[in-house]
Amino acid sequence: MQQIANQWIDYEVIDAGNGEKLECWKNVTLRRPDPQAVWPTTFNEKLWNNVDGHYHRAKSGGGTWDFKNHLPEHWTIKYKNLTFKVSPTGFKHTGLFPEQACNWDWMTKKIKNSNLEEIRILNLFAYTGGATCACSAAGATEVVHVDASKGMTQWAKENAKLCGLEDNTIRFIIEDCIKFVEREKRRGRTYHGIVMDPPSYGRGPNKEVWKLEEQINELVSKSLDILDQDAIFFLVNSYTTGFSATVLENILKMTVFKKYPFGTIEAGEIGLPLSKSKLILPCGIYGRWSND
Repeated sequence: MQQIANQWIDYEVIDAGNGEKLECWKNVTLRRPDPQAVWPTTFNEKLWNNVDGHYHRAKSGGGTWDFKNHLPEHWTIKYKNLTFKVSPTGFKHTGLFPEQACNWDWMTKKIKNSNLEEIRILNLFAYTGGATCACSAAGATEVVHVDASKGMTQWAKENAKLCGLEDNTIRFIIEDCIKFVEREKRRGRTYHGIVMDPPSYGRGPNKEVWKLEEQINELVSKSLDILDQDAIFFLVNSYTTGFSATVLENILKMTVFKKYPFGTIEAGEIGLPLSKSKLILPCGIYGRWSND
């Protein structure tokens, strides 16, 4: 199943191909590498070169921005009732993955349609808090945001404030996700919804090494230990090259479905529409379990 994030107003992918994508972030146009956009494109030189910023990837790894126009250090874009800070970083990212709006909408619907009086949500590998803000704004009574990066967690706090969620119960935790889940189990804490976006490879705050293919089963199994008996959803998102949606579907069937045989499991790609060519830019995969 394919989910398309096609309800943006402040964001647009204009075109993609030849290993790059051309995007408009509100009124700022950026050109960035994209490993999925391997198809040829009808290169419109005026269109592709009329940008505010162009990220050039170095052959040795990493890369640099070439800013054609002076840009503010950061600016904001809106998605429905959510507002996020955007800023080009040294590693080509902007602090937001717009395709995740598919998952934000899905979780929002699950939370709003739930008849539970209290809904606790856990967001693992939470980055700058897109899912955190979406779940909190949807009415979750508590959202716990866990990420190993202090800088990204601070960015998430800024996003929560931009969304007007300062008075909502959001706990920001800087820690290795598996260690946090293990500690929550010892405390007897449970969550009604768990969302995770584990990286392909990474290091925790104490230099813990994370490799998705080696630890995804452990992560899912341990997270299930703290999924409440009245759970409403369990969501895994991945950008790892070589992992198919079927892999996530099989993992959920062999773990979540064994403990919660009711409900449904679905998996597929998420993507963004290209306004110029009407193609879809693939942007990762998802696997979801929900109690309906």
